[in-house]
Amino acid sequence: QVQLVESGGGLVQAGDSLRLSCAASGRTLSTVTMGWFRQAPGKERDFVAAITRSGRTYYADSVKGRFTISGDNAKNTVYLQMNSLKPEDTAVYYCAATVSVYYSGSYYSQRWNEYPYWGQGTQVTVSS
Repeated sequence: QVQLVESGGGLVQAGDSLRLSCAASGRTLSTVTMGWFRQAPGKERDFVAAITRSGRTYYADSVKGRFTISGDNAKNTVYLQMNSLKPEDTAVYYCAATVSVYYSGSYYSQRWNEYPYWGQGTQVTVSS
């Protein structure tokens, strides 16, 4: 089992930055692939970024160059640094995890249903 607790959402203006945190317990980051997803009202849950247990990172095209995912093994916490925020980034952001020790160190997925563990979500609102 993996428990995830997110924090760091809020209301910002376009062009501002936010950093989301996801504290994990039950498993160390060296055994899981961690992902960030987001869901806007009336839309599907979309992949944002992932970091594998080997530290490789992947991004959706819509956030590439603006968002950075990183992990702190000592704190067992994953971060999503979001810069140059746009109104279309407004959504509930979710942290997710899947145990990946049986796969290569670069394993990740962009499909939300391949992550069995989820945080409660944190709202990010970007005003224009």
